[in-house]
Amino acid sequence: MNALKRYRFFFILLIGLLILTVLNQRLGWKAFQLTGNSIINMLFLLPPVLVFVSLLDKWVEKETLIKYMGKKSGIYGTVFSLVLGVIAAGPLYVAFPMAVLFLQKGASIRYIVFFLGVWTTAKIPTAIYEFTSFGIKFTLIHICFGLVFYYILGIIYEKFYDGRSLMKYELNEQKSM
Repeated sequence: MNALKRYRFFFILLIGLLILTVLNQRLGWKAFQLTGNSIINMLFLLPPVLVFVSLLDKWVEKETLIKYMGKKSGIYGTVFSLVLGVIAAGPLYVAFPMAVLFLQKGASIRYIVFFLGVWTTAKIPTAIYEFTSFGIKFTLIHICFGLVFYYILGIIYEKFYDGRSLMKYELNEQKSM
């Protein structure tokens, strides 16, 4: 029964997919194929990312991360988050294990939110695509507004949430599953 509760969202989506297939076979089959391809892509991408995050956990000392991404890191935290986000590759779900590691090691929530925002708007592959597709003006406006927005959002999150309270919430969620 606990497994049903834990995976209820998955089962709801699966039932929805089955209903879609019954109503429209062609569209349902395309949805099944897209879902299967996404799962396969994730299964090939996530294990190396998790190995990389595990290595980071062992190689990067907590004090070092606090120095560069802690609450009192100042401009270093912003620059470090910016560089990590810009050189990123892959979809956003790859960044979440890294964000959790940063949170566990004592990084400020401000810089974690900023890092995730940079990953979505200003990473090199995205910037190159936008530049070639939409031009330099659009790309610069999009990136500049995005960076300002995510930095301000990080400050707001930092005001309302303490990193320790987020980790306590995460631990309580894991215990309840």
